[in-house]
Amino acid sequence: MFDTIVIATDGSESVRRAVSVALDLAERFDATVHALYVVDEGEVESSPEQVREEMRAALDDSGQAALEDVESAADRPVRTAARQGRPATEIREYATEHGADMVAMGTRGRHGENRFLIGSVAERVVRTCPVPVLTVRQLDEAERDDADGVGDAAASA
Repeated sequence: MFDTIVIATDGSESVRRAVSVALDLAERFDATVHALYVVDEGEVESSPEQVREEMRAALDDSGQAALEDVESAADRPVRTAARQGRPATEIREYATEHGADMVAMGTRGRHGENRFLIGSVAERVVRTCPVPVLTVRQLDEAERDDADGVGDAAASA
């Protein structure tokens, strides 16, 4: 069902659960995993000209770390890629170019924006991507505690 899964990551805390869920699906379906990081050129261009190169370098470093996080969490090889541009556009194009069967991503990004239910990048990808998009929201602390308790109870049963 899923042969190729693209995980869109920005390295934020909120994407970690999406990575975990996507890697679990990849294992279940023996799918090829791609991890994609996009440097938001709009963010770079809207910054003061004097700091743009520093900002781009910092974002590149963050991207490399985010991709390495996905690789280290996986039990299989991960194809990694970093791109520059508009995140939603780049994610959609990458998924199309690589014949993805699914894109997985968090619902809130690095800036923690909560545009109603999901972040603006996730919303655009959901609306425009030609393949299914799995959005995974980060659990708040109370939900994590409840999930941990369920897992502990199931493990002891």
